[in-house]
Amino acid sequence: MVTLRKQYVLSRPVYSEDSFAEYHEKIQRKHKPVLDNVKKYLTCDAKRAKAAALSFLPIIGWLRIYRVREWLLGDVVSGISTGLVAIMQGLAFSLLASLPPSYGLYTAFFPVLTYFLFGTSRHISVGSFPVLSLMVGAVVTRLVPEGGPHANITEFEGLNEDQRRVLVASSVTFLMGIFQLAMGVLQVGFIVVYLSDTLVSGFTTAAAVHILVSQLKFVLGLTVPGINGPLSIIYTLEKIFVQITSTNICDLVMSLVIMAVVFIVKELSDRYKAKLPVPIPIEAITTVIACGVSYGFNFEERFDVDVVGKMVSGYESPIPPSVEVFQESAVEAFPIAIVGFAVAFSVAKVYSIKHDYTIDGNQELVAFGISNIFGASFRSFAASTALSRTAVQESSGGKTQIAGLISALMAMIVTVALGFLLEPLPRSVLGALVIVNLKGMLMQFREIPYLWRKDKPECVVWVGTCLGATLLGLDLGLALGLGVELLTVVFRVQFPRCSILANIPGTDLYRNRKDYLQIFEPQGIKIFRVPSPIFFANIEFFRNKLVEAVGFNPLRIFRKRNKAIKKLNKLLQKRDLDVTERRVQDLFGQAANDSKVNLEELDLPADLRDLPFTVNWNAEFPAGISVPRVDVHSLILDFSAVSFLDISAMKGLKTALKEFIQIEVDVYIVSCDALVLEQLHACVFFDDQIQTSMFFPTLHDAMLEALEKHKNQSRGRMLKETKL
Repeated sequence: MVTLRKQYVLSRPVYSEDSFAEYHEKIQRKHKPVLDNVKKYLTCDAKRAKAAALSFLPIIGWLRIYRVREWLLGDVVSGISTGLVAIMQGLAFSLLASLPPSYGLYTAFFPVLTYFLFGTSRHISVGSFPVLSLMVGAVVTRLVPEGGPHANITEFEGLNEDQRRVLVASSVTFLMGIFQLAMGVLQVGFIVVYLSDTLVSGFTTAAAVHILVSQLKFVLGLTVPGINGPLSIIYTLEKIFVQITSTNICDLVMSLVIMAVVFIVKELSDRYKAKLPVPIPIEAITTVIACGVSYGFNFEERFDVDVVGKMVSGYESPIPPSVEVFQESAVEAFPIAIVGFAVAFSVAKVYSIKHDYTIDGNQELVAFGISNIFGASFRSFAASTALSRTAVQESSGGKTQIAGLISALMAMIVTVALGFLLEPLPRSVLGALVIVNLKGMLMQFREIPYLWRKDKPECVVWVGTCLGATLLGLDLGLALGLGVELLTVVFRVQFPRCSILANIPGTDLYRNRKDYLQIFEPQGIKIFRVPSPIFFANIEFFRNKLVEAVGFNPLRIFRKRNKAIKKLNKLLQKRDLDVTERRVQDLFGQAANDSKVNLEELDLPADLRDLPFTVNWNAEFPAGISVPRVDVHSLILDFSAVSFLDISAMKGLKTALKEFIQIEVDVYIVSCDALVLEQLHACVFFDDQIQTSMFFPTLHDAMLEALEKHKNQSRGRMLKETKL
């Protein structure tokens, strides 16, 4: 059904950029020197000091508006629910970090305390995250391999294997925190924009595959040493399948039962979450039951089941990080810092939009940096957030980070008083809980068909990142994914989809002529649009596409015309009978002073612009002289999507424009950004051939100007009657 549209009629002169500047005076803005901006940035007054304090300690802002009666009960309930999940996930994810389970409880406590003070998100649950745990575990097993010689690090002397692993994990976390804090202080929170949702999705899916494979040894009750480096996942699977006949049936059955129960209850909770006051803490329930069954039937002795074992009671004294571990793990610590922040910031952004408050990326870097430095000092490992845990905190009524603080207190209670109750817990149960929580990340494989249909380059990024991270390892895979992502950006910008535009009859609108049936394209006028910046990498592509659009190479035409002039001069000198005075007058127009063409003046230089007469290049030439016909008299370049030009592009553009000008094709550039125009002036782009009068504010202005100038050559009545 065609709906009636409101109409507008506007009558104004046809403007070029020059005429527009004459009638509308532009304010000349003065840009402050860099030194003045630096002084302003470093100047401090009471207002800026208050703003800095509120920015550095966001708790001051939200605590002042805290509604005790409305929010406190929800925060308490949410904190208890989240605490149960955080305790179970802390125990389970510590296995990914190749650490004793009790240190997962440290990660559920210490980082939360500092994030409570410095974080800007009110809803995320800070603590262990499986991907980060696995990345830390890769460093731990590399420096302290199971049953093998450890790295030559001085601080390892006098420590047992678990203590060495804890030292490595805490040192890597400390260095990760330093990286995050430094990036926050330097205000480079924008770095997360280089990790697109597609890249993060492919990366986390690959991490889920690594996590799944790493937990198989616990589920099957096998002894498999940790393997690092490229193709480690293949080697790990090989070792698992070699020992598959040694599977502990008790571990396997218990794991399958746990996974089935947890999966079914989680699905039911998701389906009926509107009717449930809080999500069912099924992980905590199954853990308690598994502990009781394992203790009652003595699984460790009767069935040779590997259990959690001795839990650390209380908190140990702080430890300094190892500088030697810093040197050994700096390459891995930086991507861990980036991934941890990217995941946390992405989750925080979702809930900040949902609950209408703002988060600060740079302050989040500071908050996580301080949290990881503080936590690492007390032997915790890398902290970020987990979407499942954050969803529990938000859906169970959490309003602020007080819920996170209560969840940390629950972890503290278990660590100080109740940890011994978890000692008979089979490690296969923790492995099963890790695997069943991978459902969300593994289901991201479903994005591949969608991305392939909608955006093939994005699909390449997803598949490349996922395959790279799966086969090469998470650190190298992330680097590969970033490389593929940047290549797709370069590909899109270097090879943009240029188009030829035409007028929609009766309007001042111009669209791709391939997309519409009813279009109007005036004879002799070509409108070329390039939808990207023009820079050194795509200037040749731009010139080639421009030649393809107009249908001829201007430089080749120019050379042909030069040769034609020289050949014609020779024929005239020979007094060729076929070259008559009348034919000469057909070929050459009259000179500027209206005198007839002097045939002796044909002995001219190669530059046709110096001719004292015009040449009718579409006239019939004598036999043996051929000049390609040029049916285009005006070329309009739509620069509305050109956001910048670099020096190389300016040189290439200038050359291309001059090639058209010297074969008598008028060039117009329209909708050029003001900053690009300023840059052209600053770089001395204009000369006697390329002038500012070629620039027009709109495409329709340039079209009307071209039609008026060549009104005898173009049938533009339909366009001329279009009112602006």
